[in-house]
Amino acid sequence: MAEINFQTEIAADRGRVLAALNTHDGLTGWWTNDVNRKDEVLFFNFPGVPEPFQLRREKADEDSVVWVNIGAFPPHWAGTTITWELTTGPDGVGTRVAFSHSGFTEGESELPMISDTWGQLMTRLKGFIETGKPTPFFTV
Repeated sequence: MAEINFQTEIAADRGRVLAALNTHDGLTGWWTNDVNRKDEVLFFNFPGVPEPFQLRREKADEDSVVWVNIGAFPPHWAGTTITWELTTGPDGVGTRVAFSHSGFTEGESELPMISDTWGQLMTRLKGFIETGKPTPFFTV
């Protein structure tokens, strides 16, 4: 199985990082401005996409956030897992975020595009948390 990995240092405590990854205002501040939730399932809508991405929240605390794709769309995300591991920054301040999106089939042709998008999203996540200014990557 193939996976995408990124790591970044964020000048904020884990509570602020968790809020950006686990609340409506947080998620709409850096990813897409159209997020809905029903129980533990998040529905992410994107412009020009026929149906929302459906991710079930498996875990969300100050150590990690884990989502599993449960929808049929997009097909190349089927059964994949998105994980953010949160630890204290290397100098004892801030938060180190280790991101992975795993479970892709080997040779997945969309992997370069998905990886590029996640890189840009990680930059948006960091900027949103550090400044508090919403800048969603996608607007519907």
